[in-house]
Amino acid sequence: MTNRTQARLQHPRRSLGNRHRAQAIKFLKIATKDSVNRLKNLNWAEQSSRQSVLHDFTNEANWRQLIEIKVLLTDEIGIRAVLEDLFIILGRNPERTNILTGIDLISHGKDLLEAAFVVDPLDPDNWYNNIGCNKEKFSEFIKRFHSLDLRDPRANIVFGRRIEKLFDNGRHDEFIPLARTIVAQRPQNHEAWTGLGRLHERRNEFDEAWLCYDQAQSHFPSKPVREEYRLRMDARLDGKKIPWKPPDISSRTIFLDRMYKLSKPVEINDPDSIAKIDDESLIVDDEQILIQLLTNGDTQSALFLSRRLIANGEEWAQKYYDTAMKELSST
Repeated sequence: MTNRTQARLQHPRRSLGNRHRAQAIKFLKIATKDSVNRLKNLNWAEQSSRQSVLHDFTNEANWRQLIEIKVLLTDEIGIRAVLEDLFIILGRNPERTNILTGIDLISHGKDLLEAAFVVDPLDPDNWYNNIGCNKEKFSEFIKRFHSLDLRDPRANIVFGRRIEKLFDNGRHDEFIPLARTIVAQRPQNHEAWTGLGRLHERRNEFDEAWLCYDQAQSHFPSKPVREEYRLRMDARLDGKKIPWKPPDISSRTIFLDRMYKLSKPVEINDPDSIAKIDDESLIVDDEQILIQLLTNGDTQSALFLSRRLIANGEEWAQKYYDTAMKELSST
């Protein structure tokens, strides 16, 4: 895939994906019948197929079609790029990326794609039926979940839709810790914050609910879910004449510190990599850590750390929080 899908589409559009896949199939059929213009039609098919993946990365048929065309074009570099892009969506599992080394991708590209879908189906219903409902497979999924990189918006959507199936089936205690990791790695996902807040509210976990709504409104100010929650709480407690108060500073600090620790995959959340500014000192101040996090592109971590510092009265951290928010809003 010469132009990576990367992170341009926040939500898949199935109708456009299907339309471009149908166009790719059309050119592919023409290529099989017209040997003179075979290469030209294969290239048109490849272009349409790439668009199908761009518009709907959650449909396995789009990926299969693209790999098939790449094989017909004997485009080994392109096959590698397609698989690497898929692995990003599936959480950048390094074990998968390493598999590509030294393999004849023209012969085995399709097999690698299918193997990936067996372990990680893109369709959330298929994932839940095959993995979520299987005790052994689900335990394995949990084991590797926290080592995955879900900061790519497409990965965040795919894994978010999977764990929604846990929520839909009443498995809330399993859903909550996974949902926290998803929003920690992509905090601008205000819809996920709101959903998590509503679940906490239904469970009468009022402080946790407020903290989630607060995050949601911070990233989407035009939807005042935090203020609406405050009104609900005031109305609920009005009969008792006890005004409801948001969580105290200590609770906010604990929450933000937890989100900070969840904001990166375990395997790259190495304290030494954050603290080691030079060879002589492993202990640095918070501002140096914030600078290094932003320099390294760990914007999510910088966001939670700076907000935790602000909550504790460290007003100097505001500029780093603003920088992190600006960078996240542009992705």
